[in-house]
Amino acid sequence: MEQPDLLRKVVEALEELDIPYAIVGSVASSAYGEARHTQDVDVLVNFRYGDIQPFCHKFPSPEYYVSPEAAGQALRTGGQFNVIESSTGDKADLMIPKYGTWQEQQLSHRRKLRILPDRDVFVARPEDVILSKMQYYREGGSEKHLRDITGMLKVSGEEIDRQYVRAWAEKLGVTDVWDAVLNVVDKTG
Repeated sequence: MEQPDLLRKVVEALEELDIPYAIVGSVASSAYGEARHTQDVDVLVNFRYGDIQPFCHKFPSPEYYVSPEAAGQALRTGGQFNVIESSTGDKADLMIPKYGTWQEQQLSHRRKLRILPDRDVFVARPEDVILSKMQYYREGGSEKHLRDITGMLKVSGEEIDRQYVRAWAEKLGVTDVWDAVLNVVDKTG
């Protein structure tokens, strides 16, 4: 199984169970910008407690590893848990938004895009992907997030609502990161 197959399996499970989701992270930034290989698939998911067992049953052992206990903990704390394909180690990170947060609002802004060759899936808006990438950069300092944002602005720049990004960047405390990225984009054209 390859990463797109795991993405398909996760999306199919979420849609069959009518669980709201949005693809985020590097898979989403590649859809709006320059493609790059990523280690995992990041999915923002609006789970309810009754969703955990049915979802986990869609990923039977030993082909997959998923912990219902970790899923329950993620739901209680607004954290994340994983679905791992055993033979390849490919991983889907399922992130639960905390109630009333900007992350939760991303689900209401999501849109359908053709990420898989034959299927549209829900993906976070490019502005929300940029905001996430800026937060990831702030947390870990990895330059790959800045490259992803720059690629998105070069490829989808006219589509991106910069005022929305600026307003949320101020609320999330990443305005300096946004200004630095815009400076690089403006210099490189």
